[in-house]
Amino acid sequence: MIPNETDLYSENVLLCYPLRLDSCPRAQRLTVLKVAMYVFMVLMILITVFGNLLIIISISHFKHLQSPTHMIVQSLAACDCLLGSLVMPYSMVRSVEGCWYLGDVVCKVHSSLDMTFSISSILHLSLIAIDRYWAICDPLRYKMRVTNNTVTVFIILTWLFSFVYSFSVVFTGVNNIGLEELILQISCFGGCVLFFNKEWGLICALFVFLIPGTIMSSLYLSIFNVVKKHVKVMSERVTAGGMKSQSSAQREGKAAKTLAIVMGVFYLCWLPFFTATAVDPFLNFVTPVDVFDALVWFGYFNSTCNPLIYGFFYPRFQKAFKILIYTYICGFSESRTLTFE
Repeated sequence: MIPNETDLYSENVLLCYPLRLDSCPRAQRLTVLKVAMYVFMVLMILITVFGNLLIIISISHFKHLQSPTHMIVQSLAACDCLLGSLVMPYSMVRSVEGCWYLGDVVCKVHSSLDMTFSISSILHLSLIAIDRYWAICDPLRYKMRVTNNTVTVFIILTWLFSFVYSFSVVFTGVNNIGLEELILQISCFGGCVLFFNKEWGLICALFVFLIPGTIMSSLYLSIFNVVKKHVKVMSERVTAGGMKSQSSAQREGKAAKTLAIVMGVFYLCWLPFFTATAVDPFLNFVTPVDVFDALVWFGYFNSTCNPLIYGFFYPRFQKAFKILIYTYICGFSESRTLTFE
């Protein structure tokens, strides 16, 4: 039986490129689900871009926020902002539609930038942890160790490593060695998938996530212990019989809460993705595409949360945001009365 034109049209509309027989199939989703995915992802992109832009502008605009520590925060915000503006919109279309419409070269550039900004963001979080450790645990030598020039050098090295590592891996194809037959079997026109073989899956998880995560965890644990000792000493000085004052207990609880949020969000966002990246090659890539896409967006979510954690939780940033919003968005003249303490 020869299929009629209607049958052929019905089959072709399920493809990314209906006129090509080697086209990838489009993702079959309900319209309501597609709309919900687009709304959620667009909202996430907007928060990522404008939240990090607000941090960049605040640090640039107010001298009170211009310090070595905030230089790292500003560079982190720039990294997350670029991820939200240059990577996430294209990943959104690929995730919802299941198709890549921009060609193989742009796919490689997109994958490279995705890795660059994600790795750079994680490494910036490590730099912030090191900076906070020296500031709290060794305050006497902090100003000699951490200067604008020192921080600038480490920021440049972080960006260079992230860029060179990502573009080298993607454009040399070392991550695909040994997977040629598998890629040939599942490859189709209109797809953009980044595979990692066993070796590079482990290397990526180790150097990009496990080592920086271990460094951050150990440093923040040391910071918490030092803060806890300081609070205990201070409370013993101001209360009789060594009993902790209520304010000291509140400070201790706030410190514990902040550190728990920092590490909790980091591991929540990145642990599932890097676990799948390291384990999936040993299981013959059994993770469904939609599941892996979801894990990628969990990683992106860390860049959405960074301005909330490293900006909105600090009173100085809160006041800077109010001044900028009231002055340049709302146009309230009263905003001029807001000053830093």
